[in-house]
Parts: sequence; C-alpha cells; structure tokens
Amino acid sequence: MPATENQSGTLLHSCVTKATTAEGDALRRSLNWVLARRAFLQVWSDRLVCGDWTIPYDTILESVLYSIRSPFFIPGYILRVRTADRTYQFGLNAGKFWRGDLPFLVSRERGRLSYSPFSIVVRLILLGSLLYYVWTRFIQ
Repeated sequence: MPATENQSGTLLHSCVTKATTAEGDALRRSLNWVLARRAFLQVWSDRLVCGDWTIPYDTILESVLYSIRSPFFIPGYILRVRTADRTYQFGLNAGKFWRGDLPFLVSRERGRLSYSPFSIVVRLILLGSLLYYVWTRFIQ
C-alpha cells in the first residue's frame, strides 16, 4: 500500500486485525479473542491507530512481534504493545510489511499460543459432540 500523508504523519500500512487489551502479557487462545475488536490497524510514521485507540510511538514502553502458526500451520503474527496504561495485542496475518523494518522499536520472537481453560472446555465439547455424532451415526 502506498504511503498516504496528512497533517500529523504518514500512513505507511493498513491491515485488518483482531485486537484486545484483555490478555495482558499472555499469548493464548481464549474467549477474549472471540470477543476481540475487529478493525483496521493503521501504522503511521508516528503512531498506531486501531478504531478509537491511538498509540503514539513515544508512549510505547515495549513492543514484541511474535511469529506464530495457527492450528492449520498458517503463519501469522501477534504484535504486543505495552504502554504505561495498557497492553495491546493485535492478531495479524503474515505479510511482507511485518517482515521489514517498522517505524517503532520492536523485538521479534517466535511465539506459541497456549490454551485458556475456556478454550480447552470448548475443544472438549466439540470433540465430545463429534464422537457422539460418529457413534450414533456409524457405530450403533
């Protein structure tokens, strides 16, 4: 996407994201991601913008870009941005932009998503339902 300028900076990149402030530092699958904000993440020369969240780069205390794989081995990223007030997490699709230099200081790590109790219960219910269906449909 070509850069777009306005009076307060240059838009460098825009992409769809799921974003939450409810996870803190945890990298996990949880109900918070089911209910996460869906919006465009805009990367400006001086700030990140996602819906009504604006994060100026000079307020970022730490940012980490985690390279992850989905359960179906699809690559992606989670960008965790910590400020004095909040910790934001942005779920991102893999893309050339995120592999290159970013306009804010970021460390890069491999990430592994853990499972929350909610996520485990949902998976067990789905597995049980599938087994019940197979049992009643094909085995009895």
